[in-house]
Amino acid sequence: MFQEERLQAILQYLTANKRITVDQICELYDVSRDTARRDMVKLEEQGTIVRTRGGAILPTLSKDIGNYEQRMQEASTSKLTIGKTAASLVQDGNYLMMDASTTVLHAAASLRSKHNVVVTNSIETAAVLTRNEEITIHMLGGVLDKKHHRVWGAKTLEMIHDYHVDKLFIGTCGITEEGLSAPDEEDSYIVRTMMEHADQVIVLADHTKFGKRLFHRVVGFDRIDILITDQEVSSSMRELLIANEVKLVLAGGEDRHD
Repeated sequence: MFQEERLQAILQYLTANKRITVDQICELYDVSRDTARRDMVKLEEQGTIVRTRGGAILPTLSKDIGNYEQRMQEASTSKLTIGKTAASLVQDGNYLMMDASTTVLHAAASLRSKHNVVVTNSIETAAVLTRNEEITIHMLGGVLDKKHHRVWGAKTLEMIHDYHVDKLFIGTCGITEEGLSAPDEEDSYIVRTMMEHADQVIVLADHTKFGKRLFHRVVGFDRIDILITDQEVSSSMRELLIANEVKLVLAGGEDRHD
């Protein structure tokens, strides 16, 4: 087996088993300890593993977050289904707040209720909502983030404090048993502040977000009221949601628990 083939096999083993040791590499691929160590050095240089005492694990920190257009393409069918389910929770006359998530954009596009007011920091969500004559839009001010098509900064946080809404819809880049996480502090601060000004917090997260941990923790599950996703969650995640009284909704299906 050539080294590149062996490196791919090691990564596949790690995906399935979470951890591999030098001895396991030697046994699985019939190589010497020196060769096994060189393989791990190569994988570490590529950034695909984290070396530990006597072995290696896959990185637990997700770092690569695409721009807005790239994120729109990821799990697009799932996001559309989740967005439609989220929109169905909105009643006539509800006041809403929406963050700059691409999944939340689908919720905005799917709104069919009447006489709603929406506060958002997403230029894309605001643009989509202009097509709906039943909705009044309040656009938050601040610095325009061209990469993610959102407005943020001190002015954004200041303006959020002037509003209070019935429902807040947010997305997330990562969700683990520790809660929600984001790639930067600014995003976390905006979401936390939005939560302080909403009666109900609704998180939209497709299946690809589960198990991902990013640089900055946003909040734990104690701050969330409803989680909408497109696939069944793990038993440990379900128990955690129940313990925190988070209502789990499967998009296109039935509520899993109250």
